[in-house]
Amino acid sequence: MKVGVLKEIKVMENRVAMTPAGAQAMRDHGHEVTMEIGAGVGSGFSDDDYKAAGAKTAKGDDIFAKCDMVMHVKEPQPSEYGKLRKGQILFTYLHLAADEKQTKGLIKAGNINIAYETIQTKDGHLPLLTPMSEVAGRMAIQQAAKFLEAPAGGMGKLISGVPGVEPATVMVIGGGVVGLNAAKSACGLGAKVYLLDTNLDRLRYLSDVMPPNCITMMAGAYNIRQLLPVCDVVVGAVLIPGAKTPHLISKADLKLMRKGSILVDVAIDQGGCFETSKPTSHTDPVYTVDGVVHYCVANIPGAVAITSTLALTNATLPYALKIADKGWKEACRTNEDIMKGLNVVDGKITFPAVAEAWGLAHTPVADVLK
Repeated sequence: MKVGVLKEIKVMENRVAMTPAGAQAMRDHGHEVTMEIGAGVGSGFSDDDYKAAGAKTAKGDDIFAKCDMVMHVKEPQPSEYGKLRKGQILFTYLHLAADEKQTKGLIKAGNINIAYETIQTKDGHLPLLTPMSEVAGRMAIQQAAKFLEAPAGGMGKLISGVPGVEPATVMVIGGGVVGLNAAKSACGLGAKVYLLDTNLDRLRYLSDVMPPNCITMMAGAYNIRQLLPVCDVVVGAVLIPGAKTPHLISKADLKLMRKGSILVDVAIDQGGCFETSKPTSHTDPVYTVDGVVHYCVANIPGAVAITSTLALTNATLPYALKIADKGWKEACRTNEDIMKGLNVVDGKITFPAVAEAWGLAHTPVADVLK
């Protein structure tokens, strides 16, 4: 199979979908790899590194025109929709339930779209989302600590406190991978942390593994509102795989919060879990509503591209190899994890939550695998 890896064009996105080691593995499996010129530079890999691993380099348009499968990290941008071809595989993060324009663009393109974020194992694990969730959770606290500083618009509080001065109070909503990593980072800095989830078994586990400065609580509107007046930082870490995230904090709720407190919405890729959330970028990461600072960067891990690329490609490469080795249909028939990654195929929406989000028709995956 001819596999092409595109350079990211989303603002301040420096990750790349394949490392030189990945390119060599693809070559060892008999596939031809073409990297867009300069695709790996932001992650520390030169074109010569890829050539030494057996890959070719080309312009992006040539990759779209000639490759059977194209790989991105982030979703295709509007300028790329028309370059996708019928029958061509796109393997990347998509987050379609929060992006109507992209959904309709991919329907029109008529290609095969496999989303990293909906590939799922039998036990419910999301193997291609996990590494970036780990990064995003840790960075959520790193960014919150920065924006709590007065010059950055925050109230002027040190998240760790100092002897004789209390630390910041942090609420993390969602006890999954993002929430766990955010809470671990906040606890490590010495903050008082409330970690909320709706799954009692998960809360029991978190209570066992987290340090004493982490208090677990059942997530719900009442508990969230009770905590808002005392929290300096709130991290939204809620995920419904492939579906739009519900709003857990309303605009009216912001009046319960102190001026200069911070909301970090890690769920913004899936629509965000705060009513007042809107996507921001690394170049303009925050805005303020009713005195509350909102950090809603849609590609948080892109700021640490070297770490993120290595973590992500460790997870994506085995799946990319299966798709390239068997073709997308056979890969889906023989691997249920990959089958769950199918979102839009030949102009048909095959992931139920995406169809539901936009009121569009859903086609069962079995129908496109015939």
